[in-house]
Amino acid sequence: MRIIQSPSVFAFSLDAVLLAKFAYVPLKRGNILDLCTGNGVIPLFLTRRSESAITGVELQDRLYDMAVRNIELNEVAEQVTILKGDLKDMPNQLGHGKYDVVTCNPPYFPTPKEQEHNLNEHLAIARHEIHCTLEDVVWSCSKLVRPGGKVSMVHRPGRFIEIIELFRKYRLEPKRIQFVYPREGKEANMLLIEGARDGKPDVKMLPPLFVYNDANEYTPQLREILYG
Repeated sequence: MRIIQSPSVFAFSLDAVLLAKFAYVPLKRGNILDLCTGNGVIPLFLTRRSESAITGVELQDRLYDMAVRNIELNEVAEQVTILKGDLKDMPNQLGHGKYDVVTCNPPYFPTPKEQEHNLNEHLAIARHEIHCTLEDVVWSCSKLVRPGGKVSMVHRPGRFIEIIELFRKYRLEPKRIQFVYPREGKEANMLLIEGARDGKPDVKMLPPLFVYNDANEYTPQLREILYG
């Protein structure tokens, strides 16, 4: 798989890889939507797991252009469609309850004061809630996914309680949760969560995922996710 990216605009990281592996996806028939798709890396990874139709949505012009080129470069244009637009507009544009699965790797941090923004506009928008809040993201996901469909998200553990509250506010019942740790003995620095639209309360806490071992090498768990 060949992926166009730029360190000055957008470069995918481990969180995107883990979300693409964590998310439930139908194998053959279904509709999958990826919000905040960036350069389209999550839809690309999902083509390895599913034959379903996949749509990615990106707001920024340069990232949208990268995503379109990545889909063409990897010859998956018959399966993957990239749209340019604001996720807040997608329920009206794409329709309510149309998708079996919605994934999202949203901006992690509340918007700081303007003078504290990253000087790189592209990175600032990707990392901070400049164009959408966490509530905007959860609301959009809830509107777009069908009843019984799944929403999967990667985020920071520091906002875990807020995510749970927003999921339930917008009728997404938490179903699977996994914390990711840089190594044993360290605090978790990543959170993977899946909710079901109008699901019944019953959540599974998955085993922790450790990224590095004491030799600073990927753990067997991580190597299996990355390389199979």
